[in-house]
Amino acid sequence: MAEAKEQYPVSLSIDYSERADKLTTFFRIFTVIPILIIFALLIGGHNETNSVQGCKCICYGGGFVFVPTLLMILFRKKYPKWWFDWNVSLTKFSTRVFSYLLLLRHEYPSTDEEQAVHIEIPYPNAKAELHRGMPLVKWFLAIPHLIILCFLYIAVAICTIISWFAILFTGNYPRGLFDFVVGVIRWSLRVSAYAFLLTTDQYPPFKLSE
Repeated sequence: MAEAKEQYPVSLSIDYSERADKLTTFFRIFTVIPILIIFALLIGGHNETNSVQGCKCICYGGGFVFVPTLLMILFRKKYPKWWFDWNVSLTKFSTRVFSYLLLLRHEYPSTDEEQAVHIEIPYPNAKAELHRGMPLVKWFLAIPHLIILCFLYIAVAICTIISWFAILFTGNYPRGLFDFVVGVIRWSLRVSAYAFLLTTDQYPPFKLSE
């Protein structure tokens, strides 16, 4: 019997909608503004940033808890659960917002409900699964991914423009383009979980699929 292939400990799926909302698609650049303002307020404050998925990894205050988590893993091999919950919740919220902006979904992004964007990031056993020194070098090890993602997000922008016209004329998002854009977001999420959320030491795969 074939051995089951081990899955990466971060997963993302976004439900595909057969019919898209033409009206909200046409005005999407305007309708997304209120929720983008809320998102910007959440990640605002005194910060040092790294760009991932269009988000900011914040050292102190609002946004993603990065440097404090790095220091806790480095010196105490501990990842406080409430820091983890905050990072994951903000990741889920940001993904819903950008899924709406990229026309993948048409319901307005919720600040707390999962809706049609499904993300699983397991809480790590820091003492057994996370190595002390890894957070110091993960950003460097992730550079090949970040370079590739820069080009992939250019392709995502092009796909979004094409899909905007496709939705206005046909009423649906081309499935092939949808799967590609979701795949890029999935790839980006894995890199974010590895290098900035620090939830796993398993190196992200170079692939779009699950």
